[in-house]
Amino acid sequence: MKLIVGLGNPGDKYQGTRHNAGFWLVERFAAESHTALRKDAKFQALVGRHEASGAWLMLPQSHMNLSGRPVQMLASFFRIAPADILVAHDELDFPPGTVRMKQGGGAAGHNGLKDISARIASHDYWRLRIGIGHPGDRDAVTNYVLNKPAQEDRAAIDTAIGAALEILPLVLAGDIQGAMLKLHSRAAPERPASPEAPEKPKKAAKAVQAQAAEQPKPGRKAGKDEPAGKAEREPENPGKPGALGSFFKKFLPDSGQTPKK
Repeated sequence: MKLIVGLGNPGDKYQGTRHNAGFWLVERFAAESHTALRKDAKFQALVGRHEASGAWLMLPQSHMNLSGRPVQMLASFFRIAPADILVAHDELDFPPGTVRMKQGGGAAGHNGLKDISARIASHDYWRLRIGIGHPGDRDAVTNYVLNKPAQEDRAAIDTAIGAALEILPLVLAGDIQGAMLKLHSRAAPERPASPEAPEKPKKAAKAVQAQAAEQPKPGRKAGKDEPAGKAEREPENPGKPGALGSFFKKFLPDSGQTPKK
C-alpha cells in the first residue's frame, strides 16, 4: 500500500462529527508513527510520508464531496495505482465499533467515495470502513453524519479505529490477507447506535492541527477552491482558506483552476 487517505471535512466545525471518522484514523496513525502532516496548496491536503514504509498519508482539505481531486493529483504524480490506495471512511451500514476492509465496490451514497472513483476512474482502491451506525431514516442521514456521536458511540468508534491501527503495519508490508483475517476475526459489537451528543476534540487531531500551523508561510499566496453545489450527505462550507506553499512546488506544474463539481 502506497497511499492511505482519511476522508472528512476540514475545520473546527466538523472536527468531531461522524463524517470525519476517516480523518480520526489517519490523524491517530500519523501521531503514533510520528509522521508530520503538512498543508500542501497544490494537492489541497495535509500530506506526510510514513518513514518506515514510504507510504503517503493524506487528509484532503477540499471538503468531502471533492475528495477525489487531491487523491488523483498525488496518485498521478507518484504513479500510484488504485490497488495501492487505501481510503478510510465512515460507514453507515455498520454499528459503532465495527471496522471492515475490502477492495472495490460501489460508493453506497458516500460522496467522498463517489468523487474519488470518478477522479481516478476506478473502483479498485481499498476501503477501510469505520462503522458509525445509521439514524434509521434516510432523510436524517445528512444531519446525522454532520453531528457528533454520543460519548458511548465515540468510544466504540475509537476502539474500532484502534483495531484498524493494529493491522496497518501488515497492510503497509503487503500482507493484505493477513491484515483482513486479523481485523475481521475480532468480535463485532451487538448494540445499536446511540443518539448524538457533544464530544471533546481528540488530542491527535489537535496535535496535527498545531503541527500544520507551525509550518512557515511562503510569500506567494495560493487560494483553495471550495465545493460548488449541494452534496447529498453534507452542505457546503464556503470560505477563504489560508495561503500555503507546496513542498512539491518544484515538481508539479501549475494545475490551474480546480474543476468544479
